[in-house]
Amino acid sequence: MTVIIGVDPHKASHTAVAISGGEEELDCKKVRATCVQVDQLVAWAEPFQTRMWAIESAGGLGYLLAQQLVAAGETVVDVPATLASRARLLSTGRSNKNDPNDALSIAVAALRSSSLRQVEPVGHSEVLRLLAKRNTDIGNQRSRLVCRMHALIAELAAGGIAKEINASDVDRFLEDLTPVTPVEQVRYDLTLELLDDVRRLDSQLKASHKRIRQAVRASGTSLTELIGVGPIIAGMLIGYTGDVTRFANRDQYAAYNGTAPVEFSSGGRVVHRLSERGNRKLNHAIHMAVICQLRQPHSDGRIYFERRVAEGKTNKEAIRSLKRQVSNAVYRHLVADARRTRR
Repeated sequence: MTVIIGVDPHKASHTAVAISGGEEELDCKKVRATCVQVDQLVAWAEPFQTRMWAIESAGGLGYLLAQQLVAAGETVVDVPATLASRARLLSTGRSNKNDPNDALSIAVAALRSSSLRQVEPVGHSEVLRLLAKRNTDIGNQRSRLVCRMHALIAELAAGGIAKEINASDVDRFLEDLTPVTPVEQVRYDLTLELLDDVRRLDSQLKASHKRIRQAVRASGTSLTELIGVGPIIAGMLIGYTGDVTRFANRDQYAAYNGTAPVEFSSGGRVVHRLSERGNRKLNHAIHMAVICQLRQPHSDGRIYFERRVAEGKTNKEAIRSLKRQVSNAVYRHLVADARRTRR
């Protein structure tokens, strides 16, 4: 008999509940989140010879614990929070929200579901995900600072700088400006401070791009062979996809990245709408690859787009169709890369 151990992870503590195949609660254990958390949990679970750990959000709050258990030789599956919530409300008979009940519902959800993802040791894709996230964070911070600088500059001189700001343009703008009032002097000083911050972020972006290029090169991926997919987009695609073998086919991958339409039907009326589900960062990377293809007049993507428009599709509909084609191509390359790596 396989014992299912559901774990409700938190920042300060983890609660584990073991159940039998008949959903009977066998034991419960709560440990503090410390350097000995895995040793304590494994020692507690030792009487259960055949066991499987089910951790809620093993890619989020439960990431570290899940990886530590896998490293200790344990079998671990990832239980989505929504699935555990449904099990708690509909299956366990315990609707009270507390850690033991949550852990029990996680175990029940794992027992009843046969399609949960088994947690594997992280590989090079996790490196690229971290680098891609850091690169995005730096870019977002720079955009916020530039917007503030635009506002200050427009208050110092009519019209401000009528184009995308870079450091040299701001330098020339400030050289020709002499503050008169105390308010103008403060705006002038704040603009200088923001300019220093933008220069610092520009240096960080340059270093970030270099690290991503090196990491993508080290991965040996073939994604960069696709038009519109450079090192930065390739890093996002690999990082946010993770283990591509967890997707049975390209349709599942398209549903995960949000390029597959969602069916809305009632009675005999069937309608397909734009999906707002899936991994939006992965969807954004595919969208950027599509935009790059559309800027190349003789690329296959541009030719496909124009053909769909000629068939009566709107520009937005044609772009959505092209995004699905790019998703299929990305999936094909990722699968080929995974097979080549395992040889």
